[in-house]
Amino acid sequence: MFTTTGAFSGFSVDDIPAARRFYGETLGLTVTDNAMGFLELHLPSGGTVLAYPKPDHEPASYTMLNFPVPNIDSAVDDLRGRGVDTNIYAGGSMPVDEKGIMRGNGPDIAWFRDPAGNVNAVIQA
Repeated sequence: MFTTTGAFSGFSVDDIPAARRFYGETLGLTVTDNAMGFLELHLPSGGTVLAYPKPDHEPASYTMLNFPVPNIDSAVDDLRGRGVDTNIYAGGSMPVDEKGIMRGNGPDIAWFRDPAGNVNAVIQA
């Protein structure tokens, strides 16, 4: 019988060690290896997201993970201090400021990429 218990999301990367460093060390998530050698990203909310290697990986052009934060400016400053580029849409179709934050068009949000080029975001909670 189909159930939704234990459902999880996943995405591909082109370099498992780089993803482990980025999500574990740079972002501070708990990251474990599963029995198949894939990464499990353990979210503080209790969810788990799978990161798996894919030889012909193409980066997700949409936002895969959103990280709600109480203060987007301090979160962006912190990410930038860790070497994360939060200004990936500068000069494009998204109206972002010098930090890469889109303000006043829904919740304030800033996007950044993981080492595989997948898009993530911090969003004002």
